[in-house]
Amino acid sequence: MPRIETLDVFVQAFATLGYAACSDDALEAGFEKLALFADDLHVPKHAARQLPTGRWTSKLGTLEDIEHALHDLAGVEHGSVVVVMKRPVPQTNGDQTRP
Repeated sequence: MPRIETLDVFVQAFATLGYAACSDDALEAGFEKLALFADDLHVPKHAARQLPTGRWTSKLGTLEDIEHALHDLAGVEHGSVVVVMKRPVPQTNGDQTRP
């Protein structure tokens, strides 16, 4: 994987973890979703993971994780949602494993 900050490389990186692009951000039983945010030049700026409730969680630097609606973070700092990806919820001895 090239070590460059492009949307294509980020999509490829998450594909190695079993994620594939999907058509929407709706909660879907049996799947976990992530959203990639990018600026107007498609440079990746942020990623968020969907929670089992349908809301989203993000890590903002050294601060605690936050819970939010998907598009709440859209703006100059984080860009906007450009790709939503999903994978089947991984199971390990009954526990969910997160990337």
